[in-house]
Amino acid sequence: MLEAKALCAALSDEGADAGVTITTQWEPLAGPGAPVKPAVYAGPRYQFAQRWWQLDGEWRRVTTVSLDSVPSQANRLEAALKQHRGELGLPELVLDLGSVGALPVHLPRVLSSFELPHRNADAYLRDAQLDGQPFLKSSIGQEIFSSSADVPEGLLRWMPQALLYGFWQSHLGKKQQQTKWARVWTSELYGIDPAVDVSAPVRTLGTKGDPLNLSIDVALEFDENDTTTWEVTENAGKRAAGQKSREALSNLGHGQVPFKEAESALLGVSCRAIEQRATLSFAGLRRIAAPASARGLLAAIGLAAHQAAFGRAVQLRSGCALRPVAATWMWLGATGGRQLEVPPLEGLVGLAAELAAAAEADGMPVGSRWQREPVVLTPSGQLAKVIRLSWPASEDA
Repeated sequence: MLEAKALCAALSDEGADAGVTITTQWEPLAGPGAPVKPAVYAGPRYQFAQRWWQLDGEWRRVTTVSLDSVPSQANRLEAALKQHRGELGLPELVLDLGSVGALPVHLPRVLSSFELPHRNADAYLRDAQLDGQPFLKSSIGQEIFSSSADVPEGLLRWMPQALLYGFWQSHLGKKQQQTKWARVWTSELYGIDPAVDVSAPVRTLGTKGDPLNLSIDVALEFDENDTTTWEVTENAGKRAAGQKSREALSNLGHGQVPFKEAESALLGVSCRAIEQRATLSFAGLRRIAAPASARGLLAAIGLAAHQAAFGRAVQLRSGCALRPVAATWMWLGATGGRQLEVPPLEGLVGLAAELAAAAEADGMPVGSRWQREPVVLTPSGQLAKVIRLSWPASEDA
């Protein structure tokens, strides 16, 4: 059982325990061996790797395919923290885009500090304003942007997740601060022994149907930035001046069109097994210049995020719905390890609350010093301008 006292002892400057590792076996909803869609990278292509994997007591070198990478897992963990922010009492900053004007419906209206790609080092924070003042010059902005592992108070107060999942301050200019912090929580999910030729994965074949079977030989003219209106034209041709295009009807989604193999999606992959490994490094947490109680609080937040995000079935993307079938939590000591009982999310939330109170008593800006209502930021004039240029307002937006 995880206890605050044990975490604080392990995370003290004299602590020697290594950390916690969580190994979870997953299964496709359709059953063992059913195809799933791995993560797709530019090409398009899947990411394959070689690993050592133990099967029936024997170590074997196997091929694996990435189902969810380390950065992607961090984003899912942050999303879980956002969802449970109220229970955990965590602070939040939000960038309100309402002042930008009309935006397409698929775009967010606010960006949360749990969603910023680079966390405290994100360009959206750099280009935000607080009460009409550049966020960088505000007291909160200065607290956040002057924080590091050696001076962590600003992050503990406003963005503790950054100390778990890492950051690199690379958006202020080459001659400005370049603060970095390596993630102490690492998690990835992969398929083992995929039944696919890694040099030439199979692509989806098929035909896009059309109930009226409209002729795709009809040429037409349209604005490629707005295909809600178009005209049939007598002249064939690939492209006219400006953004006008003379293309086939199939480019607007009409007609029956066979999938082009070079452009079609990669097929799902059947795997012998699907595994997730997550590690929380106590050695990494001990590098943070804070009391053991604050380090323990970060550990509890990370463990709660994992259980919230991956303690039940997930859908990573279309064609990749999984359910956990077995999870093993191990406390790794200085030389050995012991298996932990898998804690419920409610227990981890309680553990975080206990450690937040202890860290606050030790002088850290957490617990009751966390601001419960989000700090609302607005985009700077130049950021608002580039958003409008990227997504021109329209009556239908």
